[in-house]
Amino acid sequence: MLRRSFLTCSFAGLLAACGAPSLAPPGAEWDTLSPPPPSRITDEEASDIAIHALGLVGTPYRYGGNTPEGGFDCSGLIGYVYGKSATGMRPPRTVAGLSGYGAPLGRAGLRSGDLVLFGGGRPTHAGIYVGQGRFVHAPSTGGTVRLDRLDGPYWSRQLTSYRRP
Repeated sequence: MLRRSFLTCSFAGLLAACGAPSLAPPGAEWDTLSPPPPSRITDEEASDIAIHALGLVGTPYRYGGNTPEGGFDCSGLIGYVYGKSATGMRPPRTVAGLSGYGAPLGRAGLRSGDLVLFGGGRPTHAGIYVGQGRFVHAPSTGGTVRLDRLDGPYWSRQLTSYRRP
């Protein structure tokens, strides 16, 4: 009888563990379980977004900036590029707003035009993925909009999430 109770409890514990929430980072489930989420943006529009973002490399950083003439911060750059694209999309103006914009996806599903967000539960920085492991972003005061690699020495150590508008 004791053995039967032990087996019953063990089996019940195993079933409960299967239903426990995943500890994987947000969006990780897209890497292995599902295809990337659909997007309102066509592949051609996504490429145009990437090309436009690349064309802004070298523009000065300015906190609160959202134009090439005045400079960009990271979310201002994203808003400008998307707003000037054929999509006419107006993403949220803050990184906090961008963290809930569109659908989450894993790194394996990235395509040009997707958003890359850095930071823990509340991201603090964002950029536009342009393909081949690279993204365009406005990094910091005194800097300029630049092209960096997700696997670079600094960015590869950051907690990263991805969003598809």
